[in-house]
Amino acid sequence: MFRRRVSYYYDSDVGSYTYGFGHTMKPHRIKMAHDLIAAYDMLPKMHVIRPSRSTPERMTSFHTDEYIQFLERVTPETAEELTYRGTRFLVGEDNPPFEGLFEFCSISAGGSIAAAQRIASGSTDIAINWAGGLHHAKKSEAAGFCYVNDIVLCILELLRTFPRVLYVDIDCHHGDGVEEAFYTTDRVMTASLHRFGDFFPGSGSLDDKGTGKGKGYAVNVPFRDGITDESFMGVFNPVMEKILEVFRPSAVVLQCGADSLAGDKLGGLNLSMQGHARCVQYFRDKALPLILLGGGGYTVKNVAKAWTYETACALGIEDTIDHNLPYHEYLEWFGPRYRLEVLRNNMDDMNTKDGYLDHIRTQVLKQLIELPCAPSVGLHDVPSESIGTHTGLYIPDDEYEPQDELDQKLAQHMRYVYRLQDQASSSDTSSDLTSLDSGDSESDDGLDPHSLDLHSRASSVAEKREKPRGIMSILTNEYTHLYLPPNGPSHKGVYLPTSKTAKRKFFGGSCRSWRDDEMEEGEMDL
Repeated sequence: MFRRRVSYYYDSDVGSYTYGFGHTMKPHRIKMAHDLIAAYDMLPKMHVIRPSRSTPERMTSFHTDEYIQFLERVTPETAEELTYRGTRFLVGEDNPPFEGLFEFCSISAGGSIAAAQRIASGSTDIAINWAGGLHHAKKSEAAGFCYVNDIVLCILELLRTFPRVLYVDIDCHHGDGVEEAFYTTDRVMTASLHRFGDFFPGSGSLDDKGTGKGKGYAVNVPFRDGITDESFMGVFNPVMEKILEVFRPSAVVLQCGADSLAGDKLGGLNLSMQGHARCVQYFRDKALPLILLGGGGYTVKNVAKAWTYETACALGIEDTIDHNLPYHEYLEWFGPRYRLEVLRNNMDDMNTKDGYLDHIRTQVLKQLIELPCAPSVGLHDVPSESIGTHTGLYIPDDEYEPQDELDQKLAQHMRYVYRLQDQASSSDTSSDLTSLDSGDSESDDGLDPHSLDLHSRASSVAEKREKPRGIMSILTNEYTHLYLPPNGPSHKGVYLPTSKTAKRKFFGGSCRSWRDDEMEEGEMDL
């Protein structure tokens, strides 16, 4: 088998951060995986790179300025004030404001962006960043242990060079943040295979297919509990074959969330290590430019073993490595068997009942068959970088500033989206007051709106606007209903929209809800 060139991104500081005592997400798992990879002597077989950390400016190519500024400023001591008592930016207990939060995000995002740049330059075939894959983060909100969506930033970088990018997510949770970001474009196809039901984040049904130009380009495969290797690959293989046939991607980003493995603390699926790795092997053998990212995974020894084995798959040496673990710093964590394996358990596969597996496979293939031929797009020339930049010998001071026409258009587009959001926030308030203050019509019960005093009219507006907002917890899979205060925050420097409901946004769209079926006239799209 032809061995592909592999670049491996790792920052030794990433394992030093903690979400807090007892928190389910443990960044230390990335260091454990790295040490096990090193113990198997894989590092000399790859180009190992410590990536530059992402700057705030680069993060705002997707996230809002206000949100990134918040992440730079927030600490455990200032969180209550800056989040307006937990109703803005960091909602619920899933995403605590831990020490070094922004630095942790800059490591994760920096590795994924650097991987995309190296793939785009043609200097590697496969790029790996196990610190990435944080797929739940939204444009202006953290979710599901994810603060900055490094995957969206990675794909945006790829789109500067490649006309079409395929994103595949095998985490047990739906890749909602990435799907929302590209919900209206046909240049990115998102395919998520995940557990579905009363399970975080509660999205990713067969009916979620995209909208506007992106209709049909969001592919969701919702599994029931206990999916096994055979059932999973029975859907994965035909769906991916059809995607490659119809979409013809120029590059692939594979999110390898390890919480779909058997025995995960939050997962509820039943994949073995080899079954999970078959997805990596599948795309490796297709010889497409490939980026491998991390993601979920909360039984840390299984995460380390899975990502070590999948690194071996990227190198094409998985059949030659010893499954008895070599000695390394964390060896005692892998008892009692001390083997490179994650075995399935005896839980029932609910997907084999009532013909459910055949149903979802048929529905997804039908969606793909109905798509037109692969979309084409006119690309601008991307200025070539010097070899010194790629080797790390020279990094210009203005590396993250817009350097070409495409960068400028992306920056202009995001300013356009932010402006629409601000206009929508203010128009919601003004429209409520106008409708109550109008003298051209009377209310249904015959009362003249002008007969209401100012205080009662303001109270009516507040009642209309104080709507519950449901946020599902990744830990409990239960909804918490938050009530946005009617008059917005009084904290200095904190921005809280005054719209009647919290709306999800996506890349390429306006301020409309992501569940709307059609695009407004004048919406911009890549």
